[in-house]
Amino acid sequence: MQNQLTKGTSPPAARVVIVMGVSGCGKSTVGALLASRLRWEFEDADWFHPAANVEKMHKGIPLTDDDRWPWLAAVAAWIDKTRCSGAHDVVACSALKRRYRNVLIGDRPDVRLVYLKGDEELIARRIATRHEHFMPPTLLHSQFEALEEPGPEENPIVVSIEPRPREIVAQIISALNKVEGAEPPERASPKSYGRAREQ
Repeated sequence: MQNQLTKGTSPPAARVVIVMGVSGCGKSTVGALLASRLRWEFEDADWFHPAANVEKMHKGIPLTDDDRWPWLAAVAAWIDKTRCSGAHDVVACSALKRRYRNVLIGDRPDVRLVYLKGDEELIARRIATRHEHFMPPTLLHSQFEALEEPGPEENPIVVSIEPRPREIVAQIISALNKVEGAEPPERASPKSYGRAREQ
């Protein structure tokens, strides 16, 4: 189900922000920094992958949709738990395809999407320096082939990855604050920030 609002109405204040993009675009770094600025909690969707998925990625084997559905369901369940508890959270998640984002966002109008946009050459150079990450550079091209960039109907915040992370975060916060009728995120109830993992 798509995230749709009645014409003429404004979306509610964001309760969860999904930072999406291909591997190496800076989702974890930007997401953790964004959560820190907002005083929200942060989670990395990579850590919801079952061991079998991680093993496949270590071996350079692209994941199939059958691999991804249980993972996406787990992330969506975490998002719903966050919303129901009254918390505010940022989650870094590849969310490459529209149907994946439908699982994560669906009819949840208080979940906002941030797309970190960058070209393959730049991201390949960045991945080559990240020895601890379990996504080998050889899988990057397959991620770009799978990528379905979010369209206007998904109401994404699209940000270039070329600036420094702090500049990217400032652009995201500015965009979130411009949502008409929404509570500015930096004024939302603060949450403890103890789970961020910058990668």
